[in-house]
Amino acid sequence: MGNVSEADLFVSSLSKEHDYFMAAVYTIFCVLSLFGNCVLLLVAYRKRSSLKPAEFFIVNLSVSDLGMTLSLFPLAIPSSISHRWLFGQVVCQGYAVCGVLFGLCSLTNLTALSSVCCLKVCFPHYGNKFSSTHALLLVAGVWGYASIFAIGPLARWGQYSAEPYGTACCIDWYAPAHDALAMSYIICLFLFCYVVPCTIIFLSYTFILLTVRGSRQAVQQHVSPQTKTTNAQSLIVKLSVAVCIGFLTAWSPYAVVAMWATFVNSDVIPPFAFAMAAVFAKSSTIYNPVVYLLFKPNFRKSLSRDTAQIRHKLCSSTGKSSPHVGLKDPDKPALQRNNKDMSNSTRLSNGLPESHVACLHCAGTGNSAGGGAGVNTRCHLTAPQRTARVLTDFGHSEVMVCQLPDKTHDHFL
Repeated sequence: MGNVSEADLFVSSLSKEHDYFMAAVYTIFCVLSLFGNCVLLLVAYRKRSSLKPAEFFIVNLSVSDLGMTLSLFPLAIPSSISHRWLFGQVVCQGYAVCGVLFGLCSLTNLTALSSVCCLKVCFPHYGNKFSSTHALLLVAGVWGYASIFAIGPLARWGQYSAEPYGTACCIDWYAPAHDALAMSYIICLFLFCYVVPCTIIFLSYTFILLTVRGSRQAVQQHVSPQTKTTNAQSLIVKLSVAVCIGFLTAWSPYAVVAMWATFVNSDVIPPFAFAMAAVFAKSSTIYNPVVYLLFKPNFRKSLSRDTAQIRHKLCSSTGKSSPHVGLKDPDKPALQRNNKDMSNSTRLSNGLPESHVACLHCAGTGNSAGGGAGVNTRCHLTAPQRTARVLTDFGHSEVMVCQLPDKTHDHFL
């Protein structure tokens, strides 16, 4: 591809229908990833004081997914719609750096998470000593490790170029054919950023599975005070396995296509295969929030609690902005009128309705009295809570309802 001009590199080799399809899929991924990862980060921030060390990697994975979403999708979507890359060579380099950085950060982060889970389950004596400080150091190491391979092509170790389908940028998979440094970069990338992490993840969860199976009966027969902690760690392991499977499933097609183009024969791979592999790879940004928000109890409970608080605040603000309901027709049944009186009762300074338990007791007493007690009962029932404002020339005055003639009640608002 060395003889191809830059203008030709940045023109889509797909049909317009395929480009529109990719733009639509990217838009869906972008919305879902933004919403899911932002909500996950918000929940983690709200419960930051109770985060376990292993959950630091969940938060870091969400940060890398959100970084990929914000840096790639806003450029890929309009380029797919326009049927060509719109932003020039410099932005193409930045796009490729972000794609490699955040993609490798996510994979390395999952590798570290699997190792920590294996340490806690298989070697609890050492795993229980794993603290938040250790987790933060590992997170920093994850970013440093990913940065080495992301910055390498900018230092002439490897190359960045347009994707074979033309509307995005990534590593130049055709460069090894004429550049030894590019070949060494891709070999190291494939070994240390795909084969080794996948092997560590596979071995870690295999050891966990064997350890759990071997100790299941012992755990059931000897329930210790650490059972709750063990269950929480077991849940983290299961969810981590789910995220790893989703992530590797998303990125494996791209790895296979890229290695085939590099080491076998690039001419037999159509651009549409690269495009579909890239779509699968970008879908990895939505797995983490879906798994942890839906299936991790403490994240789910925290999200439900925050949602309930927001709904309560919205309802409270709506209730405060609505006008107070006036007095109703006294000809309505006594039970219905008494219920409405309770809802229209005066409010204390804290905004809660005032309780008039004595009024309900008096209502029962008044109803059991003789025929002429009706007026007195209503007066005694409504005196603590029902008042009327009378307009005068100098303002208004507030009087008790029972002090006014019965015939004026029909004129109340």
